[in-house]
Amino acid sequence: MRHDRLAVLTALEAQGVVPVFYHPDAGVCLEVIRACARGGAPVIEFTNRGDFACDLFGDIARELQRTDPHIIPGIGSVVDAGTASLFLNRGARFVVSPCLVPEVAGVCNRRMTAYFPGCGSVTEIGQAHELGCEVVKLFPGASVGGPDFVKAVMGPMPWTKIMPTGGVDPDAASIARWFGSGIIAAGMGSKLVTDAAVKAGDWAAIEASVRQAVEAVATFRAGR
Repeated sequence: MRHDRLAVLTALEAQGVVPVFYHPDAGVCLEVIRACARGGAPVIEFTNRGDFACDLFGDIARELQRTDPHIIPGIGSVVDAGTASLFLNRGARFVVSPCLVPEVAGVCNRRMTAYFPGCGSVTEIGQAHELGCEVVKLFPGASVGGPDFVKAVMGPMPWTKIMPTGGVDPDAASIARWFGSGIIAAGMGSKLVTDAAVKAGDWAAIEASVRQAVEAVATFRAGR
């Protein structure tokens, strides 16, 4: 199954919660990713960490295409065009950066792949829109102003689709605060996929944690 940019964006917004995860062992990664998908989050951001991360991602993406073609793997922590190209050639269906990198936007646009750049100001968000980015990653979410910043941006720029990472917790109160401000999705890392669950190989706990967060988003949306 080839997930195009529109399919990725639709799935991302529908699930609301985007697990952000890295582990150096491909087998562990596959277990975690499949648990997240069973919990209702098939769009997953694998972070680019260290040497051989692109090879590791390629192995994971190849296996998922064979066994779980509905899962949509993307790559995060990309800060240059060359690295983006490496991961695109290994099956990444979207690219995420901690900062705004115009050259990465160009590479992704050429491949019709979604790019979510990290932005921490209204100027950067405007530049991302000029570069064709449908979703901007507010990063680090809590440090650049949190939900109040999102509300302020949405006033003059209501077309903005914001996905914060950093500061959004997988509990109903945090989800209500952030989604109430106008975000369309949130990246969540170790508070969603806990180190303890990964070390214990408790894939059921990860599935339950993700399901609870995804359902909390759906419940909040339904009640608005």
